[in-house]
Amino acid sequence: MPRSSETLTPPTAHRASLARPVAVPPLGALLRRHRHAGEALSCVPVTEGLLNRGFRLSTSRGTYFLKQHLDAPTADRATIARQHRATQRLHALGLPVAPPLADSTGRTVTVVDGHCYALHPWIDGRHRDGAQLSTCCSQRLGTLLGQVHTALDQVMGHSGQDGHTPDHGVCASADLPDTFREVEELLRLARAHRPRDGFDALAEHRLRERRRLLARHAHHRPPPAAATAWVHGDFHPLNLLYQGAEPAAIIDWDRLGLRPRAEEAVRAAAIFFVRPEGELALDKVRAYARAYRRATGAGRAELAEAAHRVWWERLNDFWILHWRYRLHDRRADPLFPVVSALAVWWTREYEAVRDAFTG
Repeated sequence: MPRSSETLTPPTAHRASLARPVAVPPLGALLRRHRHAGEALSCVPVTEGLLNRGFRLSTSRGTYFLKQHLDAPTADRATIARQHRATQRLHALGLPVAPPLADSTGRTVTVVDGHCYALHPWIDGRHRDGAQLSTCCSQRLGTLLGQVHTALDQVMGHSGQDGHTPDHGVCASADLPDTFREVEELLRLARAHRPRDGFDALAEHRLRERRRLLARHAHHRPPPAAATAWVHGDFHPLNLLYQGAEPAAIIDWDRLGLRPRAEEAVRAAAIFFVRPEGELALDKVRAYARAYRRATGAGRAELAEAAHRVWWERLNDFWILHWRYRLHDRRADPLFPVVSALAVWWTREYEAVRDAFTG
């Protein structure tokens, strides 16, 4: 798993840094199993995601990315090994991924004290969000994601293998009475929060606004997607490294799973191409979506339906407020202004957004 030496944290990303101290991993036990890696010289935490933990490990034989898997739903050995097999096969097909390194026994997952670790090559690169991508680069991004989806079809086999349960996402399960109860509870928590600050005022405003939008568009609730396929599961700027204008590595395959593939394409566009004020750069979305459709053979109707489901998902999604008010975790707070503004703008510009994905 490569990691950038110049880690950027754009406001559109789904990641934030951890402030708490990070424990040093058990390097002795790990390197005894990876004897080819040499002796440890330094081990420095990298900018971390919300779910797992990573280190830049320098040894007598080179530099590596050491990943500690912590996210409970995906941190078991079998799940991680499946992800590793997928990246090995994708790499063999020529896609920009960095498969893990096997230890002396041929395994890619090392378990120490109940925690799973994996050692990956280090690849210098940088993250680039949509503002840093030209229209041509946006087109190449759509082609890349399309190639990933078609290659996953090839290397993972038929949907449903390995007992994997498809995940249809928020839009398939969002029930309006439940959503309205969620809004009322979050409103209560936001009003009661102390010390009160500007975030709380914005949260109240956006919750009331979202309640009105949901009531107005209740009849537009979409049905679940009819089909699923293997997807990366978390394709966004901080999971893609560039060297110059070219993608060097797609990283963090923890959420590899069975989901509607066109929805991943739409979600990725809504992250890469959102502007700070919550609007999408529709010219870049259009170039990206055309390239994605060419790469996968997806039809306009498939993208239109996916855009509709992801729009509905956005209207019903309050995960940042859940983290702040229920989990007392503020790491995602900086994402809220743009994420909440996007839901409103997308509703107002619904036709234009649909046309960008299908035109």
